[in-house]
Amino acid sequence: MLAASVIKIDPEIQGGTPCFAGTRVPVKSLFDWLAAGETLDHFLEQFPSVTKEQVLAVLEEANNRLSVPPKAA
Repeated sequence: MLAASVIKIDPEIQGGTPCFAGTRVPVKSLFDWLAAGETLDHFLEQFPSVTKEQVLAVLEEANNRLSVPPKAA
């Protein structure tokens, strides 16, 4: 599942804040929860409209975008 298919930006939903598709849960909430030391399972319990597959796709995309390619020798 690609992150682009799990993130929805709609001005009618949360004022255009990127949310998990099919929900009103902002993607930033996931990162806030994880930064606060909460577990993925606790996040999913608190936001049952978000699926584990959606969360994993967003985390994978974030990892891909933040990975720095190795310098050429």
